[in-house]
Order: sequence, then structure tokens, then C-alpha cells
Amino acid sequence: MTTALSPLVSFEHVGKRFAVVDGELEAIRDFNLQIGEGEFVAIVGASGCGKSTLLRLLIGLDDEFQGQILIDGKPVSGIGSERGIVFQEHRLFPWLTVAENIALGLVNEPLERAERARRVQAFIALVGLEDFSQAYPHQLSGGMAQRVAIARGLVASPRILLLDEPFGALDALTRQQMQDELLAIRERAHITTLLVTHDVEEAIFLADRVVVLEPRPGRIKRVVEIDLPHPRQRASLEFHRLRETLLHELTHDDRYLPPAVAQIRDLPFTYLAC
Repeated sequence: MTTALSPLVSFEHVGKRFAVVDGELEAIRDFNLQIGEGEFVAIVGASGCGKSTLLRLLIGLDDEFQGQILIDGKPVSGIGSERGIVFQEHRLFPWLTVAENIALGLVNEPLERAERARRVQAFIALVGLEDFSQAYPHQLSGGMAQRVAIARGLVASPRILLLDEPFGALDALTRQQMQDELLAIRERAHITTLLVTHDVEEAIFLADRVVVLEPRPGRIKRVVEIDLPHPRQRASLEFHRLRETLLHELTHDDRYLPPAVAQIRDLPFTYLAC
């Protein structure tokens, strides 16, 4: 999917440095990306390349950076209800019920009590947890808890949903089920989505475009269009081709690999077979 003439989100020459004991650490350098209304973009790259930092900047948790980030042409200024975020850990409050945890997403919304309750119930239904609205987090499976976190991220009806490795802590089967759930929720909510993930297959399965970041400082190495129709078949030849393309971008750069691994990779096959 290509971005609209007036993109919803624009990163323009974004850079980020962190102060460390012996100077500065450059996390992101000259990052430029436009995301269209309704688009699903995934960012992949090695640990430490600035993926999660980009989400923190967009959500408004950190306002000290170079360049600018725009939403509808206006600079991001602090946290806003047009942006919701879901983290790898569900971060539910254990003493609150499912409904109460989701309602926290409306804490800054000027709503009457009845409308607040209606909105919460609507999003409980959206993630398929109607029978668990009064359950506590310890009574939920990992996948159910993450669905609560997604509902909390969506309940204020944001235009943009940010996902920071949202399924990274789940087992493989639950992870695939949650990916299917996310696509179904996104289809119903019609929301622009930016996903950070280490999982190349997850990125291909979910996204319209995949952005490959270079190692720190994070810069765009390549943007790959995912032109497969939904529902996507993980076993298809085209899915496999895209997977190999992205893995090639990630692994054929010695900066992603420990030196010993890079050296072994470059040895002749006949030598490795000895």
C-alpha cells in the first residue's frame, strides 16, 4: 500500500541521542518515513537499532530528539488520545478486573459514566472477552491478557495503534492466534498501525510494508512492499520469497552478527563440511 499525498504520520530527519557515562550514544540517525491513513507498517531490525525508541517518540513519551514527527501535518507534542500503544508485557493492574483495566484507557476522556461503560463493553466484545469482563488478570491466559491490553489501547478510539513486540512473550501457537485476532480487530476498527517486531514472519503476515533498520544508529536500509492478499498463507512460495528477502537484508550485514558468526558464514562450504 502506498502512502496518501498527505500522510497521517511523518518522520522527518528524526535523530535521537542518549547521554551515557563516557559521552553520547546515537540511537537513531536521519530516519524518514511516511505512513498513510489505514496503513499497517512493521519495523524489523536487530536489538538496539532504535525500533522501540521510534515508538516512544511517536507516542510522545520522549520529546528530546532531532528532526520532527508530524500527525496530520502537526508536530507531536506529548501523549494524545489519537495514539494508543500496546507493549510486549500486557501491564495489566492485578487488582483490577478486565473491564476496569480497559477503562483506564479512558481516564483522560471527558465521558459520562454511562458512555464510558458502553465503550468498555463494546471493546470487551471486540476482543471476544464478554465472559471475562469481571475476571482478574491472574485468571486469564497470556493471549487473553494481551487481548485486554489491545482493547485498552483501542478503547479511546485512537487513529494510530503502536505495537511494541506485543506477542513476543507468548508461545508459538498463541502468537499465531493473536496475529489472526489482531488482523480481525484492525479490520473492524479501521486503524493505522505501526508494529515493532523481531519476527520476520510476523511482519510479513500482518503488514502492508516492512521497514528494515540498519544496526545502531537506526536508519532505514530497505522498505519492502508486502503485496500478498489476505488471508496470507505462511506456506506459500511468495510468502517464503519475502521471508528470504527480509532475512537476507538482516543477516548479510556483519554489523548484525557477532564476529565469530560472521567469519563462519563466509567460510567455503567444502571447509564447513570437513
